[in-house]
Amino acid sequence: MFRTILRQTGRYTVASLLTPLWTSLEVVMGILIPYVTASIIDKGISAGNVAAIWHYGGQLVVLACFSMLFGILAGRFASYSSSGLAANLRTAMYANIRRFSFSDIDKFSTAGLVTRMTTDVASVQNAFQMLLRTSFRAPLNMVSALVMCFFINSKLSLIFLAAMVVLSVFLSILISRSARLFKEIFRKYDALNGVVQENVSAIRVVKAYARENHEISKFDKAALSLYTLNVRAESLMALNHPVMNLVVNACIIAISWWGAHFVVEGSLTTGQLTSLFSYITTILGSLMMLSMIFVQLTQSIASASRIAEVIEEEPDMSNPDEPVCEVADGSIDFNHVWFSYKQGGDYALEDIDLHIKSGETIGVIGGTGSGKSSLGNLPVRFYDVSEGSVCVGGVDVRNYDMKALRNQVAMVLQKNVLFSGTILENLRWGKEDATLEECREACRQACADEFVEAMPEGYDTYIEQGGTNVSGGQRQRLCIARALLKRPKVLILDDSTSAVDTATDASIRRTFAEKIPGTTKIVISQRILSIKDADRIIVMDNGRVNGFDTHENLLQTNDIYKEIYAMQTSGGEGDFDGTEGRAA
Repeated sequence: MFRTILRQTGRYTVASLLTPLWTSLEVVMGILIPYVTASIIDKGISAGNVAAIWHYGGQLVVLACFSMLFGILAGRFASYSSSGLAANLRTAMYANIRRFSFSDIDKFSTAGLVTRMTTDVASVQNAFQMLLRTSFRAPLNMVSALVMCFFINSKLSLIFLAAMVVLSVFLSILISRSARLFKEIFRKYDALNGVVQENVSAIRVVKAYARENHEISKFDKAALSLYTLNVRAESLMALNHPVMNLVVNACIIAISWWGAHFVVEGSLTTGQLTSLFSYITTILGSLMMLSMIFVQLTQSIASASRIAEVIEEEPDMSNPDEPVCEVADGSIDFNHVWFSYKQGGDYALEDIDLHIKSGETIGVIGGTGSGKSSLGNLPVRFYDVSEGSVCVGGVDVRNYDMKALRNQVAMVLQKNVLFSGTILENLRWGKEDATLEECREACRQACADEFVEAMPEGYDTYIEQGGTNVSGGQRQRLCIARALLKRPKVLILDDSTSAVDTATDASIRRTFAEKIPGTTKIVISQRILSIKDADRIIVMDNGRVNGFDTHENLLQTNDIYKEIYAMQTSGGEGDFDGTEGRAA
């Protein structure tokens, strides 16, 4: 874990190494100041020697100036390197997240990834800055001051050693008990972020059903759970300062009592006693800083572990050593495919054996949970099969370069999204260098050209985040146009015309048949009208293929298809959601 985090210092490594150097020099200057102050008292003030006062006073000014200079340099370099580490950690996590498969994202959850890139990184950044400065400054200050104390009076210095032992035992107990609480706190942050993210993204549904109070109750429950853990953790850590103050005050009393005796005896001067008080403040202040470091580290170690998990995670899917970079044609073969979303979980698809010719239009229909979308996810390799193989263009999809495969196998989802930017910028996701005319042609094929050109700014119209300023049907048609710009050999439409009217749906299908006849088209739908003209239709039922034939033949031979057809042509609701005992 620590190696993974420290590797991200990158070009900030030199600054990270220089920070302890400047800090060490700052400490040396600071440690000499009380020693020189003692000389002013003993050799100048007590002796009535004005020249000595000026001499040692000048030394104090020089030491203070250098201490300030080195402190400024240490602070600047610490800020520079810790901010750089935070930036590199976010970049490294984001880069690896972009390689994640859907199953990897499911493993961490979207809310969990957001927490790691924000709260966790901020925690590690603060801890790293503290480590560079305070973790060097505090021990060095403490050891240097302790050496000076022994140099002045070894007997009195034993008081400091006793105080350090007491505080060390206390801190070890405190940290061990609080570490477990902080780990749980970060898991609660994930849960809280998940509630907020879900509520904000679905705010229209919440308002439509007047469920604001319910969502507030959910948030309050998550916030209360986080609050309770934070109170427990902070209450435990709050013991740190009272105990520290108790030890500091006890040391001051002991030094005052024994020091006064030594001064009376003549074995200790007034200046030396004064410097001992300065050093005790330095030593115990350093101990307090160390306790703060341990508190911060206790929190940040949990964060560092969560960040390292993301950076070190090896995606479930990767390119082979010698990937195939060209898709020969749009043929698709499912060779006895079994598929489960989780290892050891229930199968979403069971023994799928299908063979689709290049250029065919294939319809897919079935009840909710029958495996339609799971089937569509495999040719584009959003997931890998559990058993069997899926081949596109005669090659197993696992042997392709994933970018090359997805450039030739395009998928349009029902809940596909648009990004903030102009319509033209969104369309060019399909092809970065697409001309305006190519974008217009793609929109014509997707029946999106009329409403785009009717907008005041046409293709330069700005799309809000998530496409909230266009209708669901318009959003789906723009997503189809975006996919068509890739000129794919395979086009998979996963219920992606569900928000358009039947006339527009028919127009899109007719345009596909005329404009892209060589592209293999897989149309997943709940509506018979969307697929009845397909070359062949797959009927899914509980993860298995129940039928695979033309519309006419299925009406004669397949009971599920006949039932769907009857429901949708006899004045029913239109969409099929399964029949009793069939749809999962």
